[in-house]
Formats: sequence, structure tokens, C-alpha cells
Amino acid sequence: MANGVFGQPAHVLEKHMRTASLTLTDQSSNENTIVAQGLKRHDPELLDQLIVQYQHRLLRYLLYLTGNRETAEDIFQETWMRVLKRGDQFNGKSRFDTWLFTIARNLVIDVRRKRTMSSLEAMREAGEDGRSFDVAADGPSPFDSYQTSENGQRVADALLTLEPLHREVLVLRFHEELSLEEIAQVTRSPLSTVKSRLYRGLSALKPRIVAAEAVGEGGTR
Repeated sequence: MANGVFGQPAHVLEKHMRTASLTLTDQSSNENTIVAQGLKRHDPELLDQLIVQYQHRLLRYLLYLTGNRETAEDIFQETWMRVLKRGDQFNGKSRFDTWLFTIARNLVIDVRRKRTMSSLEAMREAGEDGRSFDVAADGPSPFDSYQTSENGQRVADALLTLEPLHREVLVLRFHEELSLEEIAQVTRSPLSTVKSRLYRGLSALKPRIVAAEAVGEGGTR
């Protein structure tokens, strides 16, 4: 019989892993239910807790999406106002952060439409046709490299040079750790389109980080 780590039979470890996964899923479901119930009651203490828990992630997402701190902060405030007013629309069947980012994204679209008469979706890059791409797994992504080096500012700067729709998917996937399915829900896009944007975003990001590193190394010599 094959043994796993610590000498335990592999089938026992697999059973424990499945049990742990189900437990985490149950816990997440219970938390979502509690949040949904609290929002329906317009519980001010719950809202304060949610703001503390998600404020940094929400503001970071908005900064990357808008590229402007003043605009991001205005939409940040409006997002929480929407959460307070429309909390009864959250049914607890999905993660709260997915619902939160959806609200924020819709507000960004509204702002863009008012200022430029075009929506975020109107900025579809040339050649985007909804084809499905699989991101290669034969090497670290630029975000993996970022996690293991003092390269955070270069990654952040490079992100801001990408197409907004590419940038958004990368931020949601790697910063906010949403699944591809959850990103599709936030962006209201087909899963194939999300995969395409992720692939194209990673492809565009890597050479820009490499170029920034070369400039940085040249300046320190």
C-alpha cells in the first residue's frame, strides 16, 4: 500500500484532504449566510467589520482599474454606500468579495460613461475575439517572480501600462485570488474571454517587467 507523507496511507491522506476541503467550504458558506443576514438587517457593526476587512483590497482594485487615486477614492466611498443601501440584494450564495467587486466595477463603468460617453467594455482591445487560451504552467508567472523578489513597484508600474481589461483580470486573479469563474461573474464575461484576457495580460506584462529590471540594473551600475 502506498504511503503518503508522515508514513500515513495515501488513501487516508486523501480522505482527510477531502474532509478539510468540505469543512472550509462549509465555513465559507456559513460566513456568506451570516453576512447576507446582517446586510438585510442593515447592521452597522457588520458594515464596519466588512469595511475593515475589505477596504485595502477594494481600494487597490479601484486604483488599478481607474489609474487615478481621487477617482478611486470617490468610487470606494460610493461602493460602500451601495452595499449599505442594497445589502438585501446579496443572497449569500456567492462570496461577498465577488459581489463587492461587481458593485465597484459597475460604478467605474458608470463614471467612464459619464465622462467619456463610453463604457469599460467599449475599450475591447483589437483582436479580442473570445477565444479560449490556457496559461502555460511551465514557468513562474510575473506575479510568482514578484512574490520572491523585491520587485513589487516594478510590477505595479508595469500593470498600469496594460490594457485596462487585461489589468483588471490580472489584479482579480493574482492580487484578489478570485477564481476564473468568479472573475467571469464580476466582469460579466464568458469564461473563454477571461482566459483570453489573462493570457494576453501575462504575455504583455512579462517583457515590460524585464525591461524595467534592465533599466533599474543599468541605473545602479
